[in-house]
Amino acid sequence: MTIHPDFDTPIERRGTRSVKWDAMQAAQGVDAGDGIAMWVADMDFAAADVLQEATKALIEKANYGYFTGETEMKDAVAWWMETRHGWRADPAHMVSTAGLGNAIAICLQTYTDPGDEVIIFTPVYHEFTNKIVNADRKVKESPLVIGEDGTYRMDLDALEAAMTGRERLLLFCSPHNPAGRIWTIAEQQAVARFCARHDLILVSDEIHHDLVYPGKIHVPMPVAAPDSVERLVMLTSSSKTFNTAGSRLGTVTIPGADLRKRFGKQLNALNLQSNLLGCELTRAAYSPRGAIWVDQLVAYLDGNRAAFLKAMNQIPGLQPMPMQATYLAWIDFSNTGMDMSEVLHRVKSDARIAPSVGAEFGTGGETCLRFNFAMPRARLDTAIERLQAAFRDLQ
Repeated sequence: MTIHPDFDTPIERRGTRSVKWDAMQAAQGVDAGDGIAMWVADMDFAAADVLQEATKALIEKANYGYFTGETEMKDAVAWWMETRHGWRADPAHMVSTAGLGNAIAICLQTYTDPGDEVIIFTPVYHEFTNKIVNADRKVKESPLVIGEDGTYRMDLDALEAAMTGRERLLLFCSPHNPAGRIWTIAEQQAVARFCARHDLILVSDEIHHDLVYPGKIHVPMPVAAPDSVERLVMLTSSSKTFNTAGSRLGTVTIPGADLRKRFGKQLNALNLQSNLLGCELTRAAYSPRGAIWVDQLVAYLDGNRAAFLKAMNQIPGLQPMPMQATYLAWIDFSNTGMDMSEVLHRVKSDARIAPSVGAEFGTGGETCLRFNFAMPRARLDTAIERLQAAFRDLQ
């Protein structure tokens, strides 16, 4: 089976109600007319043919009523996790949510009470903090430290010393967003032991699990730390891999019977059920054809990664963090000698590029910006040229 996706041909997303493009002016102050959107974490590629065919088949039925098919979708998820990640996930342990942001919110409502503390390793995906605050829980930051290889490490000793006893849940990002770090088996086991020692629920958000670069392997938490499964909640989705976030479907896999029962009770109380389009797209994505498409996607993204990081390394004062996964580059501007208002002026006004602001990712992100390079190579080349021009005086 040979698939030849065209990642080089741009698709027009302006005027399509895309948050990334049509909300860029209001949210970032960059005009979409000639600006380049590098903030929201979705891709500027056409959908895979296997998804288009699934959508067309749905349209041809000319009916969007109540449906069955969730069993087949869960079976597809289980097949994908075993064949791609070596994890034998049981479909009977799976439930669906309206995306993984919704899943995190439900986890907070299910397993914690207002005022409880929730641990996150910062800097980390900004919605972790937003969800915790919106639920009237307390954010407990555990700042990451930079190791000798220039990538993040967790400091569990410092976290241990800062524990208050009010912590109830640890929210883990694996692979890590924004830094593209793949946690080792030993690191994941250390997190699992920490959670066991402090009787914490471990919620592992692994939405970037497929976007792993050649020579690197992402090991799911239940494989890395099988002793953790009774306190583990796994969050996965095809949405980041296949760019289907608009279909609003995430999979929550809960091996432990007690945690699964509690989560299911909360779902029933909310009357939350999976949606037709999300089920069909997930089932189609998690297939042999979908696997071929992903392999070709990652190869293309790897080229983008190499080009972007090489170019950023050529600008004096910029420190791109080495990446092992995701399409989100994390760049530290602290050595430019500029404050971040000046950096942002150059990036947004001079280069006409909208990145994600590092301060939103918590402690440790204050001097950084996150750039999404999941776009056709020609557009990325333009972004590189603009950024180099904006900081040319540093050369």
